[in-house]
Amino acid sequence: MAVKIKLKRLGKIRSPHYRIVVADSRTRRDGRAIEEIGLYHPVQNPSRIEVDAERVAYWLGVGAQPTEPVLAILKKTGDWQKFKGEPAPAPLLVAEPKKARPSFEALGGDDEGKGEAITQKKKAEKKDEAAAESESTEA
Repeated sequence: MAVKIKLKRLGKIRSPHYRIVVADSRTRRDGRAIEEIGLYHPVQNPSRIEVDAERVAYWLGVGAQPTEPVLAILKKTGDWQKFKGEPAPAPLLVAEPKKARPSFEALGGDDEGKGEAITQKKKAEKKDEAAAESESTEA
C-alpha cells in the first residue's frame, strides 16, 4: 500500500483551509485519512502553517511520499531539510500584533462646532415656493 502525505481541503468556496494528512494514495482528496499531522491556512496574512515535526519525520522515515504542495510546505518549515540532512531554511514570518489606533482626543481633536450650515434645507425651499405660489394666486 502506497502512503501519501497530502492536503485535505476544508472551508467555503473562496476561503479554503487545508489539513495536512497521511492517507492511502488511492483515496480521494477529501477522503478518509490515516492521520492528521498539520494545518495550512493560505488566506491568512502571513499564511498559517502548523506541522507536527515528529509525526512528519516518522511518516517520511517509513516511506510516505509527500505531494508537491506538501513538499513545498515542508521545505518552508524546514522538516524536509531535516529529513534529508541539509541546512535549515530562513525562519518563517510571524504576524505582527496590530497596533492600537490613537483616540480622537490624542490626535488633538475638539468637539467645538464649526458654525452653521451654508446651504438651506430642501424642505424649507419647497415650502417657500408653495407659499409664494399661493400669494400670487390670491393677488
